[in-house]
Amino acid sequence: MNPRVDLAQKRGELRDHIRDAAIAEFAENGLRGASTQAIADRAGITKTKLHYYIDSKEDLYQQSLDHIVGIWEELFDGIPLDLGPEAFLSFYITRKISFSIHHPAEVRMFANEIMRGAPMLRSHWAGSRASTLRAAARIEDWVSAGLIRQVDPMLLQFNIWALTEHYALMAPEVRYMLGLAEDAPLDEAKIAAEVTMLVLRGLKP
Repeated sequence: MNPRVDLAQKRGELRDHIRDAAIAEFAENGLRGASTQAIADRAGITKTKLHYYIDSKEDLYQQSLDHIVGIWEELFDGIPLDLGPEAFLSFYITRKISFSIHHPAEVRMFANEIMRGAPMLRSHWAGSRASTLRAAARIEDWVSAGLIRQVDPMLLQFNIWALTEHYALMAPEVRYMLGLAEDAPLDEAKIAAEVTMLVLRGLKP
């Protein structure tokens, strides 16, 4: 491999590693409670080296949010909107459940930002709302075609977000109530099937 390409690849991997460490720190302690020293410790590098790759804690926080917003968009945009309600919602719910279970820190960081008034998310909201409105239009088409019952298309999406993100935001409670160890894996397939069934049965015309 070309030495320059190899070096660029290693730097890219380290940037991703730093971002993941930052997300974990921000999810646990928020922007105010997090420190660059704690992020460096999580990443297994020195604080000096961390600052070689970032301008500031706030800049790293924004980069982490940008990354999470991109994932949300990919989860939704990766499913063709011309699918019927059963196929589309099954795909979407399964993807959301999987992400919540395997990437709880990202979900928690995003939720924490919303809870503090979303000052650093507002630049993304126009695009996110456009995607949500496109989905709402498709849901209204399903209603008009008699494929699902009359439903508020925006509230339906909010409810699906709440159901799926619960398994990241409330994971310790979920495990406790199920009698599982703190680090025990959740039954992803079963959870996705239950949530999907609940939504689809509730939408029957």
